[in-house]
Amino acid sequence: MRKFILVCGLALAASGCAMVKHKAVGMVADTLTSSGDVFSRDDDPELVGEAVPFGLKLYESLLESSPKNKNLLIATCSNFTQYGVAFVDTRALELGEAQHHDEVAHLNDRALKLYLRAKGYCMRAMELRFPGVTDRLVKDPKTALAKAGKDDVPLLYWTAASWGSAIALGLDKPELVIDVPTVRALADRALALDESWNKGALHEMFISLESVPEALGGSPERARQHFTRAVALEHGLSPGPYVALALGISVGAQDRAEFESLLKQALDIDPEKDPGNRLATLIQQRRARALLDHIDTLFTK
Repeated sequence: MRKFILVCGLALAASGCAMVKHKAVGMVADTLTSSGDVFSRDDDPELVGEAVPFGLKLYESLLESSPKNKNLLIATCSNFTQYGVAFVDTRALELGEAQHHDEVAHLNDRALKLYLRAKGYCMRAMELRFPGVTDRLVKDPKTALAKAGKDDVPLLYWTAASWGSAIALGLDKPELVIDVPTVRALADRALALDESWNKGALHEMFISLESVPEALGGSPERARQHFTRAVALEHGLSPGPYVALALGISVGAQDRAEFESLLKQALDIDPEKDPGNRLATLIQQRRARALLDHIDTLFTK
C-alpha cells in the first residue's frame, strides 16, 4: 500500500509539474506575443538584427512545449518573415548581384528558407483555426477562407506575406509559383475584412501582388490604386509603398525617372514622425538607398 501511495504521489507531482510548466510557457508566450513596440521603435537596425535570431529560437523552443498556441505560431511566423526581409533580403539588395553574385545567391537562398519556415508556422496556425484548410486551399481558396472573420486578419496577412515572399524569391520554381492564386486569395479575404488593418499594410502588400505579370493576375493600374490608398492610410509616413511601387512597377515599365522620384520621396520621410514604426522606416530607407545605388543594373537606358 505504501508503495502504491508513493507511486501515485510521484505521478501526481509529475502531473502537477507538467501543468505548471505548461502554464508558465503559456504566460511567457502571451508576454512575447504582446510585447508592444520595443523592437519597432528602435533606431539601431544592427542591434535589432543581432538580437532577433536568439528571439526566433526562443519562440521555437516555446512552441515545443506549447505547439497549439495559435498566437505564438502567428508571432513566430511574422518574426521569421520580418527577419528575412529586414536583415537577409535587404542585405542582398545592398550588396548587389552584379558585384557579389555568390554571396547574394547565398543570402537569397537563406531568405527563401526563412520564408518557407515562417509559412510552415502560419499554416499550423491556420489548421488550428480552420481544421483541414490546407487541402481546401489547394482546391478552392475562396471557399476555404469564407469563414474567416476580422480577428483572423493578422493570420491571413502573415500567411500571405511569408508565402508571397517565398514565391518572390522562387520565381524559377514552378512548385512555388503555382501557389500565387492561394496567396492572392488570402490577401483578398484579409482586405475584404479590414482594408485599413495596420495602417494600410494590406494595400502595401497588394502593390507587390499586382506587380506580377498579367498572366499571373497582376495589374499596374491596380498597383497604383493600392499605392494611393496605402499612402493615405499611412499618412505618408511610411517609405514602404514608395519602395514597393518603384521596384514592382517602375522597373517593369523601365521608367527610371519615376523610380528615382519614388525612392527620393521614401528617403525624405522623417522616421521621428512615426516613432512606433521607426525601425521599419529605417530599414525601408536602407532598401531605397540600395536600389538607387544599383540603379544602372535595373535600367537598360
